[in-house]
Amino acid sequence: MNSNTGKKVALVAGGTRGAGRGIAIELGAAGFIVYVTGRTTRGQKSEYNRPETIEETAEQVTEAGGQGIAVQVDHLVPEQVKKLVEKIENEQGRLDVLVNDIWGAEYLAEWNIPIWEHSLDTGFRMLRLAIDTHIITSHYALPLLMKNKGGLVVEMTDGTSEYNAKNYRLSVFYDLAKTSVTRLAWSQAQELKDYGCTAVALTPGWMRSEIMLEEFGVKEDNWRDATVKEPHFIISETPRFVGRAVAALATDPDVEKWNAQSLSSGQLGKHYQFYDLDGSQPDCWRYITEVQDAGKPADATGYR
Repeated sequence: MNSNTGKKVALVAGGTRGAGRGIAIELGAAGFIVYVTGRTTRGQKSEYNRPETIEETAEQVTEAGGQGIAVQVDHLVPEQVKKLVEKIENEQGRLDVLVNDIWGAEYLAEWNIPIWEHSLDTGFRMLRLAIDTHIITSHYALPLLMKNKGGLVVEMTDGTSEYNAKNYRLSVFYDLAKTSVTRLAWSQAQELKDYGCTAVALTPGWMRSEIMLEEFGVKEDNWRDATVKEPHFIISETPRFVGRAVAALATDPDVEKWNAQSLSSGQLGKHYQFYDLDGSQPDCWRYITEVQDAGKPADATGYR
């Protein structure tokens, strides 16, 4: 049993890069012990074949003021997830926050391809990575989380329930993946409420992840250059912004008020008054609805 009594414990499942890394770092900054899981380590890459590793994320958690612990886990393998939760229980005796951010399907989406032409193999792989991983992780982790009142589950998705209910996400499989995760959060909220625990769905805005920056051929320090190619990228945010959203929820003694809700980083930024690394407060989903989807010229004035 760990001697760090009083320190809260979080599991960021899928914390190798992107939102998961931003969330892990901000939970570290809030003083959490953070278990960071993923498939890519310094000694082994996943099918992504990308350079980011769980060890890097864990080190950044520690640098931020927390304690980062990297554990290689494939969340599609129940036995690996079971052993992970046993490890957390043996080492810490508690779990206060579960962030289900496993995804791993950026390179599988076939945009604007109808279901009768879309690859079934990649489509079903996307659904397994997006949904099965979250269910498996919750199955094993929730009994530990439920031991203490005030436990929090954050299901990471793309798009608010309101936005996704009105907009097709350009692929049947992607659309189903993201709306299913939101419903999964709602379902878990019904099962957890009698135990004094909370479950929410949370979406970042247009996030400047490592993959997105690479897609536009820019880095974080010159990200605005990407607006030449895509003007609406002006509303984008760093992964740390949604990380601060999770940290705000995780440290709110009244977090139960959000139970079963679909939330966004921009919405929570306004509520809790936190800001992105550049001091801005991007409200992406309102911008997308009122500016981008409305066919207006790109202008983030009043949305940051």
